[in-house]
Amino acid sequence: MTKKFLLLFSLALGVISISAQTQNISIGVRAGLTIPNLTGGSGTPLSEGYSTRAATGFGIFAEFKISKLFSIQPMLEYSQQGAKKSGMQAFPLTDEQKAEFAQILTTVPDYFYANFKSTAKINYLMLPILAKFGWDLGKNNHWRFYVDAGPYVGLLLNAHQVQTANGAQQIYYDKAGTQPVEVPYQPDPSDPTNIVQVPLPAQSFDTTVSIKQDLHKGNFGLEGNVGFAYKFKRNTVFIEGGGNYSLINIQKYAVYGKNHSGAGTVMIGYAISL
Repeated sequence: MTKKFLLLFSLALGVISISAQTQNISIGVRAGLTIPNLTGGSGTPLSEGYSTRAATGFGIFAEFKISKLFSIQPMLEYSQQGAKKSGMQAFPLTDEQKAEFAQILTTVPDYFYANFKSTAKINYLMLPILAKFGWDLGKNNHWRFYVDAGPYVGLLLNAHQVQTANGAQQIYYDKAGTQPVEVPYQPDPSDPTNIVQVPLPAQSFDTTVSIKQDLHKGNFGLEGNVGFAYKFKRNTVFIEGGGNYSLINIQKYAVYGKNHSGAGTVMIGYAISL
């Protein structure tokens, strides 16, 4: 990941060197809605069943114009990513929980199932370097259509798993909810031979835990956008839609499966020519 970051940083320095000769530079900001998701979901039920959630993102950028058609745009952006799922789903056991269950259960799996809502909130600082192509529209050249695409490197800022449920929930061995986790119970303390199996008491799932330690610190992928811009004097306002997608698995450990992060984006922004 360090090599990828240095490569993109070197490209950015090259762009700045070239643009210093052209003296055609714009700087700007953009912000808007992101619609992230976690895709792939292979290896374990823990990484399956995610759907999109609503989030936000913003960034600052510089556009170095090489020609009327082509420019290069490095950007530093904050991107909220992750995903959500609800209903019967798997949840992992910590080492401490496994040790506790090992005292009362014959077999302790890596995960159980329960009915709750779960949202993965994963935030990155990203550095994309985009190749941008644009075409002026109309006679007065105020409007411009453009497309851009390029690689990015990302640095994980923080990550949390937020869980909520409508009251305490029963825990099951299976996703269908037909095999409740049972523990031995002695109805009559005076009769040690009278031991029966009863369902484990329902558990609360209202919690927020950090999962940063379970994810890779670095990310790498592709980003692209399509947009319309309106130019007046040295100013430009624009609206664009696009997205980003990681090319690497974000999880450190195989027990949590394999997911790729990514998000669709709708952004508005402003730039000024220097």
